[in-house]
Amino acid sequence: MKILVPVKRVVDYNVKVRVKADGTGVDIANVKMSMNPFDEIAIEEAVRLKEKGVATEVIAVSCGVAQCQETLRTAMAIGADRAILVQTEAELQPLAVAKLLAALVAKEQPGLVILGKQAIDDDANQTGQMLAALAKLPQATFASKVEVIEGRARVTREVDGGLETLSLSLPALVSTDLRLNEPRYVTLPNIMKAKKKPLDTVTPADLGVDVTPRLKTLKVAEPAARKAGIRVGSVAELVDKLRNEAKVI
Repeated sequence: MKILVPVKRVVDYNVKVRVKADGTGVDIANVKMSMNPFDEIAIEEAVRLKEKGVATEVIAVSCGVAQCQETLRTAMAIGADRAILVQTEAELQPLAVAKLLAALVAKEQPGLVILGKQAIDDDANQTGQMLAALAKLPQATFASKVEVIEGRARVTREVDGGLETLSLSLPALVSTDLRLNEPRYVTLPNIMKAKKKPLDTVTPADLGVDVTPRLKTLKVAEPAARKAGIRVGSVAELVDKLRNEAKVI
């Protein structure tokens, strides 16, 4: 069974992002870029399934600029067998990415697609659900545990009331949550091995997909600074401030 794992190149989570002076977007010049943390969890889970003998091949996929090759090499250093880059300079919105991935699913015929539940740059949480709809795959989102038993995927997910367990027929799609696993540390020998693994490059035109943006960003602005908290001396003072200053009661 093949496992397809989409990964996204994003601003590293340790970096404080800055908005461009003209408000057109986030400034990524000379900023450290890394793999989206949720996608790193997805790659780790796919590799673990392969190590258990459930999967025979793990394929990492990324959509975007040429520098996404670095992200794919990281995925192969973690344990992916090969990678595919859908290279384009165009702005890729979730629907466009989902269409590109659907085309690759049709081509590669994976038994399982595992991807992060969301990317930390746009926080859209849309691509997985859109891909499942386009590729007509059963889906389990926000997975905290994944097992493949007797040809079915058994996925435990966190919901408001506790835990929910779903049984999916394969092929299927799973999106990962933070508590699914802890990604392994990438060692230097594995980084060197990753350089020799195959990485294919295609374009959206090769896949027959139009990636023209459907949405237009009007303005990007930083959130307003929060005021410092204060201590109150009594319950009466707290109630007074909630009623007269915050006006929430």
